Amino acid sequence: MNLRGLRSRDEPEINFVPLIDVLLVILIFLMVTTTYQRVAELQITLPEAEADAQKQRPKEINVGVDAQGRYVIDKNVFTFTTAGAFADALRRASGDSKDAVVIINADANATHQSVIHVMEAARLAGLVHITFATQSAQGGGAAK
Repeated sequence: MNLRGLRSRDEPEINFVPLIDVLLVILIFLMVTTTYQRVAELQITLPEAEADAQKQRPKEINVGVDAQGRYVIDKNVFTFTTAGAFADALRRASGDSKDAVVIINADANATHQSVIHVMEAARLAGLVHITFATQSAQGGGAAK
């Protein structure tokens, strides 16, 4: 039994005109209520200063670690046996200076343990200033 007959059904459609009207009203409201601040440009003449170069630079101890776990302290090859022996070598390289900076130049493929050996030996030697040398990804010079 077909009670509706043969009437065709219209597909529902979305009327975008009211939506556009509402969006335009919101846009106008935002444009009117927005506060614009004009930043005044100041003509500033910065003072000039001349400083002498740093006269006393802390001693640097370059420690190299290659991918095979070999160590070099200031261009002297060192065979790692214990952290205490490595600390003694670092003390000799620092000349008993407590402000010396240990620069670790570790190969990208060096094990973490070999770098930890250097850090532990520096701690035992009383050297608290440690930095790592890196290289930029573009193949440029070394940066600290």
